[in-house]
Amino acid sequence: MSVPDARLPQVNVSRDSRPASAAPPGAPPTPTPSLRQRLAELRGPGVRPRSLDARALAALAANPGCRRRALLDGAGIDKGALAQALGSPAAYGQSQFAIVRGNAFEARVKADGGTELLRLLHERLAPGTPPPEPETVATPDLSAAGPEGRAARTALALREATAAGGWALLDHPMLAVEVAGSPAYVEPDAVVVHPDGSWTVVEIKSFPMIDGSADAAKVGAAARQAAVYVLALEPVAGHVGAHTGRAVRVRDRVLLVCPKDFSNLPTAAAVDVRKQLATTRRQLARLTRVEEIAATLPAETTFDLRLTDDGTATRPPEELAKAVETVDAAYAPECLAACELAFHCRKRSRQDGAVEALGRGVRGELGGLRTIEEVLAAADPEDASGLGASDPDDPAVVALRRAAALRAEALAGTAVPAQRTEEAGCR
Repeated sequence: MSVPDARLPQVNVSRDSRPASAAPPGAPPTPTPSLRQRLAELRGPGVRPRSLDARALAALAANPGCRRRALLDGAGIDKGALAQALGSPAAYGQSQFAIVRGNAFEARVKADGGTELLRLLHERLAPGTPPPEPETVATPDLSAAGPEGRAARTALALREATAAGGWALLDHPMLAVEVAGSPAYVEPDAVVVHPDGSWTVVEIKSFPMIDGSADAAKVGAAARQAAVYVLALEPVAGHVGAHTGRAVRVRDRVLLVCPKDFSNLPTAAAVDVRKQLATTRRQLARLTRVEEIAATLPAETTFDLRLTDDGTATRPPEELAKAVETVDAAYAPECLAACELAFHCRKRSRQDGAVEALGRGVRGELGGLRTIEEVLAAADPEDASGLGASDPDDPAVVALRRAAALRAEALAGTAVPAQRTEEAGCR
């Protein structure tokens, strides 16, 4: 399968500010008041926390060793504005045309109470069962005050729909998920409740499926996004099952809805997200907790840009860069397509000569060699700088010296070939 648009629609993510006792069912624990105060200090006076999107969450899970991203995302800091103030702005973003096109397609899919959406879901995920009658499908109102209120209303609607034993379509429900110890709220396109008590996540994308297939990389990105939603639904399912006495499960096959061929007509496919779910769960669990990272920072550290009324940053870039460098980063070339601070981190990595700038694969092959200067010295057995004083039996050193010898041999024996003339009789 495939998907021709690499950009994924945003999911709204907000941080809870209520006491833990008031958290909605199935929500992760709320940060302590001291942590909330510390994160507010890191953002700066009066700066509201920045919402994340599914792409950011997937990238965060894919690079759990980056303490810098975990802290900045956990604190809700606008990394795009931060990169701009540092002089290394991000070079990507979703076009307004793509956003409008995606919203229009989603509205078409959900028109008439989601009749077409439920038809596609029944064809792909519930064949052989009675199709849902449009007038019998519940579409509960999920409006409430604030993300925490909407999450509580979503949990209640899921419990009521599951207890009723019929079909239900929840349009843009709000779900809670924990990211590096900081609670956040994500918003999938839709969640469908089946009569048997199971729940299905629905992802609606504006990229087409041509002849029933789409770009595998794009489908993989959509699957990683859906895995976040499935993960957020699991604690709610446990809570609903305990209160209704029914066997409630979140299906590990999600419905991906896209335009058919080059038209604006919807088509769908079932996507198995078990692999992405296991990876996301494992990677999010590995993330260092935000409070642990914040506790290691100097007390005066802040990422406040000191914005003027027109949104211009007035804080000196050197001072801001010093604050950013207090948190360790784990840069890799893959970050360029997923993080707003990647260009800043790449510049620092190149200045330090870190081998991480060459990619995770190369970094793993080089073992204990941490800088490019050390690598070049280790490749030269006659180097007297002391940088190459590595164990000569180290596999990385042996491979480097063998490669250097082969290169020298090839360069020494290479002559520029004479220009070939056409032989007589050749046609």
